[in-house]
Amino acid sequence: MSRMSEAEIRDAMGSIEGWSRNGSHLVREFCLPDFPAAIRFVTRVARAAEDACHHPDIDVRWNRVKLSLTTHDEGGLTERDFVLAARFNQVSRTRRRAT
Repeated sequence: MSRMSEAEIRDAMGSIEGWSRNGSHLVREFCLPDFPAAIRFVTRVARAAEDACHHPDIDVRWNRVKLSLTTHDEGGLTERDFVLAARFNQVSRTRRRAT
């Protein structure tokens, strides 16, 4: 996948609610109820990332999880970053079912 143009990035930003751009990265901070919930969220993010073979940088601070996406091989943002950002948004809305 090739690196996106500035115009393509601007257009795609509207498709990923809550995310912002920091240079060549997409970033978003998710606020969870507490530390265990944050770790469960990170586990779901990790599974989605593995499925996509595309991995974010992850920073955990008690109940906050910051994700950062870029395509290192292309030196910037690609469609893969936007697809995965949207997937992480879905993951954030998924609640773990009680067993």
